[in-house]
Amino acid sequence: MKEMTTSISRFAFLTALAVVAALLLASCSGEPDSTASPGQTPASAASSGQTPTTAPTESPAQTPTTVPTESPAQTPAPASTLAEERAALEALYEAAGGADWHSSDNWLSDAPVGEWHGVTTDSSGRVIELFLFWDGLRGEIPAELGDLSNLEELHLGSNGLSGEIPPELGGLSNLEVLSLHNNWLSGEIPPELGGLSNLKELSLSFNELSGEIPPELGGLSNLKELFLNENELSGEIPSELGGLSSLVFLILNVNELSGEIPPELGGLPNLELLHLGGNELSGEIPPELGALSSLESLILNVNELSGEIPPELGALSNLKELYLRFNQLSGEIPPELGSLSNLVNLNLEVNQLSGEIPPELGALPNLELLHLGGNELSGCIPSGLGKVERNDLSYLDLPRCR
Repeated sequence: MKEMTTSISRFAFLTALAVVAALLLASCSGEPDSTASPGQTPASAASSGQTPTTAPTESPAQTPTTVPTESPAQTPAPASTLAEERAALEALYEAAGGADWHSSDNWLSDAPVGEWHGVTTDSSGRVIELFLFWDGLRGEIPAELGDLSNLEELHLGSNGLSGEIPPELGGLSNLEVLSLHNNWLSGEIPPELGGLSNLKELSLSFNELSGEIPPELGGLSNLKELFLNENELSGEIPSELGGLSSLVFLILNVNELSGEIPPELGGLPNLELLHLGGNELSGEIPPELGALSSLESLILNVNELSGEIPPELGALSNLKELYLRFNQLSGEIPPELGSLSNLVNLNLEVNQLSGEIPPELGALPNLELLHLGGNELSGCIPSGLGKVERNDLSYLDLPRCR
C-alpha cells in the first residue's frame, strides 16, 4: 500500500514538473497563444488539440513612449497676475456698492477668488467668468475689469449700473459673452468693442445708450446675437453689420435710428430674427431681405417706410412673423406672400395699401393672426381668410368673395 502511494506521489510530482516545464518553455518563447480561449493557458490549449499560433507583436509606434505634458492651463498663473485680477474684482466691489449686493459671499476675503460669489476660475486660477446677474449692483463699471484678460463671459445684466461702458472692455480678447442689458448705462457704445474677435453675444438692450452704432461692430465675425434695443441710439444702421455672417439675432427696435435699411443686411445667411421696429427708418424695404433664407421673424413696424412691399419677401420660406404696421407703405399686397407656408402672424395695418386682398393669402395653412385694417383696400375678402382665428377683417367693410 505504501509503495502504491509512493508511486502515485512520484507520478503526480513528475506530472506537475512537466506542466511547470511547459509553462517555463512558453514564457521563454515570449509569444502568447492566440488560439487559447479566455481562461485557457497555452498548455491547456495544446491539450485540447488546437494548434498554437504566433500572435503579431505590437509595433513600437503602438506603444506609448512618452507621458503627456500638462497643458499651460494647468500651470498656476504667476502671483502678480492673480494679484492684478483680485484687485480688479475688488475695484468692482467698491465701484458697484458690493456691501449692498444681494449676495457677495467671500468677496474681499482671503479665499481664492474662484470661491467668491459669481466668480469662476480655470485650473490656473485665472478668472474666466463673472456672473452677477440681478445681484443689486449700483454704481459704475470700473475700467479695471479690462485687466481680466482671460475672461470669457461677463454677465452684469438686470442691475442698477450707471455711467459709461469702459472702452477697456474692448481689450478682453477672449470674451465670448458681454451682457450688460437692463441697467442705466449711458453715453456711446465704445468702438473698441469691435475688437472683441471671439465675441458671440453682445447684449446692451434696455439702457440709455446714445449716439450712433459703431461701424466697428461689423468686424465681430463670430457674433451670433446683437441686442441694442430699447436705447436712445440715433443715426443710420451701419452697412458694415451686413458682414456679420454668423449673426442669428439682430435686435435694434425702439431707438431713434433713421435713414434707410441697408440692403447689405440681406447677406446674413444665418439670420433668424430681424427687429427694427419703433425707429425713424425711411425709404423702401430692400428687396435683398428676401434672400434671408433662415429668417423667422421680420418686424419693421412703427417707422416711416414707404414704397411697395417687395414681392421678394415671398421667398422667405421659414418666416413665421411679418409685421409692417404703422408705416407709409403703398401699392398692392403682393400675391407672393401666399407662398409663406410657415407664416403665423401677418400685420400690415395702418399703411396706404390699396387694391384687392390676394386670394393666395386664404391658402396660408398656418396663419393665425391677420391685421389689414387702416388701409385703402377694395374688392372682397377671400373666403379662406374667414378661417383665421384672430383678425380685424370685420373693420375692412368689405364683402366676402363668392
